[in-house]
Amino acid sequence: MARKSLAAYLRNFRVTACLFLVLLSFHAVIGSGHDYYDALRKSILFFEGQRSGKLPPDQRVKWRSDSALHDGSTVGRDLTGGYYDAGDNIKFGFPMAFTTTLLAWSIIDFGRNMGPELKNAVKAVKWGTDYLLKVTSTPDVVYVQVGDAYSDHNCWERPEDMDTLRSVYKIDGSHPGSDVAGETAAALAAASIVFRSRDPAYSRLLLNRAVRVFDFADRHRGAYSGSLHSAVCPFYCDVNGYQDELLWGAVWLHKASRKRKYREYVVQNEVILHAGDTINEFGWDNKHAGINVLISKEVLMGRAGYFESFKQNADDFICSILPGISHPQVQYSPGGLIFKAGGSNMQHVTSLSFLLLAYSSYLSHANKVVPCGETTASPGLLKELAKRQVDYILGDNPLRMSYMVGYGSRYPQRIHHRGSSLPSVQAHPARIRCKEGSRYFLSPDPNPNVHVGAVVGGPNVTDAFPDSRPFFQESEPTTYINAPLVGLLAYFSAHP
Repeated sequence: MARKSLAAYLRNFRVTACLFLVLLSFHAVIGSGHDYYDALRKSILFFEGQRSGKLPPDQRVKWRSDSALHDGSTVGRDLTGGYYDAGDNIKFGFPMAFTTTLLAWSIIDFGRNMGPELKNAVKAVKWGTDYLLKVTSTPDVVYVQVGDAYSDHNCWERPEDMDTLRSVYKIDGSHPGSDVAGETAAALAAASIVFRSRDPAYSRLLLNRAVRVFDFADRHRGAYSGSLHSAVCPFYCDVNGYQDELLWGAVWLHKASRKRKYREYVVQNEVILHAGDTINEFGWDNKHAGINVLISKEVLMGRAGYFESFKQNADDFICSILPGISHPQVQYSPGGLIFKAGGSNMQHVTSLSFLLLAYSSYLSHANKVVPCGETTASPGLLKELAKRQVDYILGDNPLRMSYMVGYGSRYPQRIHHRGSSLPSVQAHPARIRCKEGSRYFLSPDPNPNVHVGAVVGGPNVTDAFPDSRPFFQESEPTTYINAPLVGLLAYFSAHP
């Protein structure tokens, strides 16, 4: 008994010590604090630099101009608009829908903390949903990609100059894509909540479309990378399977519509669709941790005991990413940054931190903590862990560099982004053709257009960062890095 108590004490001590070190690393060195509201403003502004299509009169990112104005013409559809996902000029529907879902969730949970920036965050959601409505206008069809990735990646061109293939790819009854359709339904449903009081007619349109798209996803099951493998892989290949997106879409429809059928769908399909799998993953390809956290809010409010197993999964997710608790899929760098294998690590940092913050808020309202073996994780601890990740991004790190372009005195200068690295149309009106852009890609000079608010893929597991365009996994920004960060920055701007 004494031995067991000693072992338990030592485990608890190890976890507590690791938490202490992660939370305090570099705070003693850099103690000036951060302007979270300024970072919030910039993180939202970033989305305007990613816009495709005809830009509106109130466009604030002036080095961008209209682009891809004929998207969809080859199939007789208007598929203009939407977002370029990252530093290239392709419109990938899977990550775009996830981006829209996370922007909407950021507003739903933390919009009250956004102040005057709330209107810009809502515009960012609507730019996404307007496009998603276009790609789902035909029943049982979703246009999931515009642009040939191989053609695009062979060139270094401004979006305004694009002469690469604008091929259109779709899913339908014969070529299913429950993953991208399920995520699209989730985005439309989540956004319907954002617009419920702001624009009731638009909200109803979004919700009705979400219902139709989800029904299509569920009736025609399969992964879109099965029928569109050559177009979407290896870029946004569905590695994790489509089952999580069906649950994810159903959960958001449950939340948006409050119809019993979606609650029953989630309960009945929990095991069939593997709700308990890979519980510490959350991103454009894997929704498991997000599903569990989102559903747990209702359990913690005491009105959905039938979802109790999802709360247990959410608790297990929290325990799996606490520093000091060994888990093979989650590491921390020496500087305290969450690190997961694969490229563009900041997508994991912002998405997982968003879940930490959201779950901490749900726990706080219920006056609950998370039991993790011999220790517990309080809501305050989860908030501190999330804040530590945000502070790392903003400059509290071994290199003392902000990984958000335009924030702080030192930030990445040579991001892997075509529009940012090439002279703007205003500065260089003549066309810069496919291979003519290579000299800008290889140039050691800083990008001429500062893409304010862009958060890059970030440093490696040793906290090293090459500020160089060819190192795209570290230097490329993406919309799905920024989307959950919007919610985090909103909260910490009101609770620094």
